[in-house]
Amino acid sequence: MTTNEIIDALKKKNHFLVLTHVRPDGDTVCSAAALCSALRRAGKKAVMYRNPGITDRYVPLAEPYFGDIPENPCVIAVDVADVRMFPDGWEGDVDICIDHHPLNPGFAPITYVDGSKASCGEIIMDVIVNLCGTLNKEEAMLLYVAVSTDSGCFCYGNTTAETLRAAARLIDCGAENAKLNKLFFRSYTLARLRLEGMIYAGLQSFRDGMINIAVVTLEMLRECGATEDDCEDLASVPGRICGSIVNVLIREIEPGRCKVSVRTTEEVDASAICGRFGGGGHKMASGCTLNIDPEIAAILVQSAINEVWPE
Repeated sequence: MTTNEIIDALKKKNHFLVLTHVRPDGDTVCSAAALCSALRRAGKKAVMYRNPGITDRYVPLAEPYFGDIPENPCVIAVDVADVRMFPDGWEGDVDICIDHHPLNPGFAPITYVDGSKASCGEIIMDVIVNLCGTLNKEEAMLLYVAVSTDSGCFCYGNTTAETLRAAARLIDCGAENAKLNKLFFRSYTLARLRLEGMIYAGLQSFRDGMINIAVVTLEMLRECGATEDDCEDLASVPGRICGSIVNVLIREIEPGRCKVSVRTTEEVDASAICGRFGGGGHKMASGCTLNIDPEIAAILVQSAINEVWPE
């Protein structure tokens, strides 16, 4: 599937509903919002699905694109890697999927996946330019958030020259990078800082700091008063340890159920580690869900790391 084929499919429809994934991050929310904006500029009726998981940090960016679902819409999934990632409450079919996860199984009849992109926002940028000819400032602002959050403000290993060129283009189109960088990467609540302190206090390190596993329990969140907004990008926290190669964040999302996020450098395949538990993603950034207590999850994940990356 090519960008032009996606554009042709969009031009043939007039009513759209855009889906984001469960536990939505900046890439899925802002890419979906930017696509809605462009579709409306193209004369279409487009709304975002009101994903109940969108946190307060992103609600102001998504709110203008919520609305009544049009009759018989063309449903577009943005940054949704698998049917297991559909947002809570969604049970319908998907007509078009636009994604950057290489292991996307192609669950939609029309699927466009570019695994070389650091973010789905980069793909959506190309779609919008091809659809409308230009990016407006609102779309540039949204897509800068999408690109920067999925690349860790351009610090993650998925950042390429193409990623930086995309960011530069968005700035040229009006994205206020200094304002957005301050808001999303340099402003933290006291609860978030307290939570990070608890994470470091309980950090499990192996192989002279090359493997670092952090556990976040529901009790920790209650103790420091953290909300879902305070959990944004927690997966990067254990990776700050000097010499770290494999970094794991295990977060208890409900009793007996954990979300596991694995980040690695080029030496180790994160998707292979998560694949042991039915998960996946990118080579250096993957995840899975385990229906066990977080302490047991830490033991199992450490064992999987040793299998994938023997000493």
